[in-house]
Amino acid sequence: MATVAEFTLESDEFPLGTVFANLPDVTVQLERVIPDSNGVVPYFWVRGTETDDIVEQFSAHPGVRDIRVVDQVDGEYLMRCAWEEDYDSVLDALIAPEVILLSAVGTNEEWTFELRGESRAEIAEFREYCHEHGVPVKLAELHALRSLEAKQDLTEAQRDALTLAYERGYFDSPRETTLEDMAEDLRISQQALGARLHRGNKRLVEQALIQSDP
Repeated sequence: MATVAEFTLESDEFPLGTVFANLPDVTVQLERVIPDSNGVVPYFWVRGTETDDIVEQFSAHPGVRDIRVVDQVDGEYLMRCAWEEDYDSVLDALIAPEVILLSAVGTNEEWTFELRGESRAEIAEFREYCHEHGVPVKLAELHALRSLEAKQDLTEAQRDALTLAYERGYFDSPRETTLEDMAEDLRISQQALGARLHRGNKRLVEQALIQSDP
């Protein structure tokens, strides 16, 4: 049975996490991970900073072969980064044919990866691969693939964040609450809450507009 798993990883354990050392308010969302003959090339969205700061931080990393801005949309930047092979362990695991990367969002605290496998065995293989290569991922949630029509396809954390934001008037105009107030109630950082809202909203759009389109 197809299975969806959510893993977490401390930011400093992930190659892209180095950007948070000097840019703590940045949020990074992995778009695609593409293998090439010299390693792995990830595409990712960055928000919460300026493009020059991103390029400067990544360019100083010893594992970066190339970093460039591909596009800009509403204050978010699509970046393309090519890494040296020695820094590709978890990225190699994410492009394994046994699992499909559904989403990956990073803050200055941690990365959250959502994966789908044809069965729990594929998820277990991903976890084992990471541990064998010294990547300490932690399993946060595991469940069978649910109907796309069901809102349960959201993780519990995403549902809680979206529900609280709706009830507090965060989506109203003007807003009746702030990320800071809601994050304090949930006892998480503003960056973590913003990432949950972003992933949850993306999932709802996929369910309502993308996946339902014949």
